[in-house]
Amino acid sequence: MKNELKDRIKIIDNALEKFLPEKDNSQSVIYRAMRYSVFAGGKRLRPILMTEVCRMCGGILDDVMPFACAMEMIHTYSLIHDDLPAMDNDDMRRGMPTNHIKFGEATAILAGDALLNKAFETVSEYGKDVPNAMRAISILALSSGTEGMIGGQVVDIESEGKDIDIDKLRYIHLLKTGAIIRSSCVVGAVVAGADDDEIKAVDEFASNLGVAFQIRDDILDVTGNAQELGKPIGSDEKSGKNTYVKLLGLEKSEELVEKYSKKAIDALCIFGERAEFLKRLTDYLINRSK
Repeated sequence: MKNELKDRIKIIDNALEKFLPEKDNSQSVIYRAMRYSVFAGGKRLRPILMTEVCRMCGGILDDVMPFACAMEMIHTYSLIHDDLPAMDNDDMRRGMPTNHIKFGEATAILAGDALLNKAFETVSEYGKDVPNAMRAISILALSSGTEGMIGGQVVDIESEGKDIDIDKLRYIHLLKTGAIIRSSCVVGAVVAGADDDEIKAVDEFASNLGVAFQIRDDILDVTGNAQELGKPIGSDEKSGKNTYVKLLGLEKSEELVEKYSKKAIDALCIFGERAEFLKRLTDYLINRSK
């Protein structure tokens, strides 16, 4: 699986180079800051999910690639802003100094803003003629906005240091983490021209994968290795964040990872052998150590 992922990451990185080139002009620093975080490494999970769902549903890789790269830009902008002193105040990301440590807080804010803009510049320029383009763009926008990722971040911030129940925590992660994982998969299916039953199955897969992925993240923040993770561990507890581990404990959290990952894999049954890669990817992600 690692070698297969490396191959797919290379394809996505080559496309990102096309959509996010270096610029030698008066504002070149903003391009350096944007590219610094985009090309700092990472799993490329969201664009891989989008492209693989598109393949599974019979779509064309070139059609979906602008949307996949746009999603990676949106995800990266969210990480830049998450790391800021006003948010999580983290100094390391993927084993490297965070954007605001490298370029200063003002440039980091602008780099995040610029990546969000660049995402929609990319799909409006390179994705406008693909099947169901406007529907795909709308899904991207909704999942990253106030009813998606940003909304989840707001509720998460307001819940720091407070006692909340598991339903509230699930709601936070459904928006904050789950929304763009779901939209990554659904956009892949939409661009491929999948039918309603297929889109419903893809959405079910992605919803459960998103929960399992977040719970594994919460577990790794307690049990992980800082060198492998590329960031400090224990940051959730220090910042007073509510997590599955905090509310349910490690053992129950591990049980839920297995439960939701199984539900994710089961949702793919209608695709038969075409879903084999996504099933193996799910196993790989929920058993990861970083």
